[in-house]
Amino acid sequence: MEDLKEFLKTAKPSVSVIGLGGAGCNITTWIKQKGISGARIIAANTDANHLALQKADKLILIGEKLCRGMGCGGYPEKGSEATRENAAEIKKEIEGANLLFIVAGLGGGTGTGAAPVVADIASELGILTIGCVTVPFDMEMSRREKARDGIKLLTEGCDSVVVIDNSKLREAAGNLPLRDALAVANALVGSFVRNITETITQPSLVNLDYADLKAVMEKGGISAIGIGEGDGEERVSKAVSQALATPLLDISDMGATYGVLIHIVGGEDLTLEEVAVVGEQILAKTPNTRRVVWGAKVDPNLTGKVRVMAVLTGVASPFITGEQVVAQPVKELPKEVVKPMREAVEAIAKHEEEQLAVLTKPAETRKEKIERISKAAVFSREHK
Repeated sequence: MEDLKEFLKTAKPSVSVIGLGGAGCNITTWIKQKGISGARIIAANTDANHLALQKADKLILIGEKLCRGMGCGGYPEKGSEATRENAAEIKKEIEGANLLFIVAGLGGGTGTGAAPVVADIASELGILTIGCVTVPFDMEMSRREKARDGIKLLTEGCDSVVVIDNSKLREAAGNLPLRDALAVANALVGSFVRNITETITQPSLVNLDYADLKAVMEKGGISAIGIGEGDGEERVSKAVSQALATPLLDISDMGATYGVLIHIVGGEDLTLEEVAVVGEQILAKTPNTRRVVWGAKVDPNLTGKVRVMAVLTGVASPFITGEQVVAQPVKELPKEVVKPMREAVEAIAKHEEEQLAVLTKPAETRKEKIERISKAAVFSREHK
């Protein structure tokens, strides 16, 4: 029995999560504050002041010599160079992990430039690497171009890249205000990372095996994510329909999906039969899928409900290829579709308000400015 216990310790996959840039660090802070079992959280940024506010197991100030703790001004090339400056430190922090989540918001400088560099480091170490990124709204044309270029580079080092398009998210969530839509995106990425991590490292109703995860995500290319929630007699069908009806990235052909990763959460009344039905219904709508894996866990707070998160891997997207698509009018979706995302907004609201308070505080006095710069300098020395 003692030998078995020791074997189980070594057999459990090691998971690391690294947040890059402002948006990436905000997401990893959300994960850390919510609590996560089985993963090590790392936050890395070129902006020392923003990094000092984050919650993580390890903080890394990247590009101290190049950026001097003041960010990289929205230039991805500078973000890449800054990350290479700390490549040895990053390699040391992620070495030994079986699975790495790279979390970032693309379209700016640090996240867009740093993510591909970290992915290359992970690839050299033989780590299963999943990128989890958000892209800007349609109106942010230049930032979307940067994001598109960043995704193309990121796919070269990652096994799979889960992309959440903020514009699609806003449509699906009932035309949310800008700030709320950004909060939902953060919460969705955070929930995805947390759910997958805990399902492969902790006992669940149906465990998601690391080997199964690798089979569906390895060399999976671009991935899209959809969520749905249902209650009542047809709760499973409702949840599946919503998850597949609102993927948060434009997909050219859902039928051509290579693999599907399904995560199911329900209350104490969730049955194995319902879990199986979810898989069957999703497979029926993605008939050419070669691999389907799923995991399920129980959340006492969801009694009477079922929540489904479906990740479609190996998809083709007009956004990535640069194809022109005809704009569709934004439709107000039923409340049952909007509700899960509204709950995500509430979950992250407190943290977002704290961040906003920092950004909108009154102009500092000369004394306060000197104290802030001194603290940043100390922070930089301590986190070399």
